[in-house]
Amino acid sequence: MKLGIVTYMIAAEWDLDTIIKKCEELGYEGVELRTQHKHNVESDLTKKEREEVRKKFENSKVKLVGLGTIFEYHSPDKEILKKNIEGTKEYVILAKDIGAEGIKVRPNAFPEGISKEKTIEQIGKALREVSSFASDYGIKIRLEVHGREIANPVYIKQIIDIADHPNCYVCWNSNMTDLDETGSIEKNFNLLKDKIDIVHINELCNDYPWIELFKLLKGINFKNFCLAEILSNPEPERFLRYYKSLYQAYLKLASFNL
Repeated sequence: MKLGIVTYMIAAEWDLDTIIKKCEELGYEGVELRTQHKHNVESDLTKKEREEVRKKFENSKVKLVGLGTIFEYHSPDKEILKKNIEGTKEYVILAKDIGAEGIKVRPNAFPEGISKEKTIEQIGKALREVSSFASDYGIKIRLEVHGREIANPVYIKQIIDIADHPNCYVCWNSNMTDLDETGSIEKNFNLLKDKIDIVHINELCNDYPWIELFKLLKGINFKNFCLAEILSNPEPERFLRYYKSLYQAYLKLASFNL
C-alpha cells in the first residue's frame, strides 16, 4: 500500500508546485487533485498547460493518482444528469492529457419523491456510459462511497452491479456508516472488495476501525493508494509528518493481526 493525499482540504490553497514539493519532502507518494481548488487543474486548461501539468509530475517523485471531481448522476432532472455525464467525459480527456490514472465521481443523495431503485438504476447506467467512454482513453472511473444514506455499501454494490463495466471501480471512503451492528466493517467491505481501486482515509484518531481496514486491504493484496482526505491545519507539514507515522504504525499492527 502507498500513502498519498487528497487535496481536499489539507492542500486546497496550495498551487501545483507546492503540492508536489510538499509531497516529496514529506514522503507522500501520490495525490488526487480535487477539482475547483487553487491548483486549478480544470478542463479549461489549454493543450500547452496540460502538457506542463503532465511534465511537472513526470519530473517528480509524486504520482498523479487521479482527479477528484464532483460529478454525480442521481438528479431526476435530465438536463442536469446530461451535464454531469458530459462533464465527466471532459475530465476523462483532461486526465488522459495530464497523465492521471483515473477520475473520481460520486453519488450524493436519494432525491425526494423518487424511488431508491430508480435512482440506483439511473446512476448505474450513467456509470456504464462514462466507464465505457473512459476505457477508450485508458482512464479509470472510480465511484466514491459517498452521500447521505446512498453511501451505504449495499447501495453502492447495487450501482456497481448495474453499471457492469470492467472499467468502473470503487473509491472506499472510510465512512462511519461502513460499520455494522457489531462495529466491524468486514461485511460491507466484502461487498465491494473486488472493485476497490483507491481508498480515502481521514482522521486516524477517530473511532473508525483503521487496523481492521488495513488488515482487510492486506487480505486482498491491495497495493494501490490510501489517500489522506483531511481538514486543513495551521501547521500542515508538521501535521502530515505525524499523520504518516500513525498510518505506518497502524499498518504494522494490521500485519501482526493477520
